[in-house]
Amino acid sequence: MSDTIVRAAGVITGWGRGLEALPVDADAAAGGRRVVEATPAPRMGDRLRRATRECLLAVDAVDALLEDGGLARADITGEGTALVYVTAAAYGASNRAFVEGGGRALHFPYTAPSAVPAEVAIEFGLHGPYAVLIGGAATTIDALEHARTLLARGACARALVLAVETFVECADLHARARWLHDRPLVEAAVAVLLEPMAERAGRGRGESVACPPASTSPGQTLACGPLIALARARAGGREELVVTGRWRGRETALTLGVTAAPRTS
Repeated sequence: MSDTIVRAAGVITGWGRGLEALPVDADAAAGGRRVVEATPAPRMGDRLRRATRECLLAVDAVDALLEDGGLARADITGEGTALVYVTAAAYGASNRAFVEGGGRALHFPYTAPSAVPAEVAIEFGLHGPYAVLIGGAATTIDALEHARTLLARGACARALVLAVETFVECADLHARARWLHDRPLVEAAVAVLLEPMAERAGRGRGESVACPPASTSPGQTLACGPLIALARARAGGREELVVTGRWRGRETALTLGVTAAPRTS
């Protein structure tokens, strides 16, 4: 039985914003594309004018999370919110751009994997505990477990777990990666908000929900897969589930509670 609950989730993928944008068959929807690109939402102002695409997608995912949970930015601002970030590939684009140039002035700090959660922390005023993990879906389960531990220790009131994956800028390198599945690589940014679960009787038994197969998933999203599974569980009204992730032969699992997403008329 889980002591932690998914309060809200935000999903951005190369297919669009939200779960409703996901195709039934990612292979067919890709139409032969090896990479499905995600486009950040247009925004006003200068604060993020130098931010990389992966940073902008991360901000979009947290905005989508707030909308999903009916929350305001003030609800997560401050030292009460921890931020745990995980990625397998999103820092590749900025490192390649910095090394190879190509006419774009990229500031060196953006080559660090921590640039993405740093921009999120600045944008939403997050001052709680902070961690960055590098790896795929199994590492995302580690990130969720770390967030749950922070909550159990009273180190924070809520924990934001964020995963971002981008592939376009390094598509040629990914094409040579033998460990990737033969599914389209789909760029994604997904965020879930975890909170301690208040005890309540009659919770349903946990269902095992792995990263869905290609016929029912967005495609290969690496670290974002388990968070998409959690978002789907929330949208489907499940009360508790076991989410799993696999990365380079390693498989991990974690049980989490889920609050049902608001129904729209």
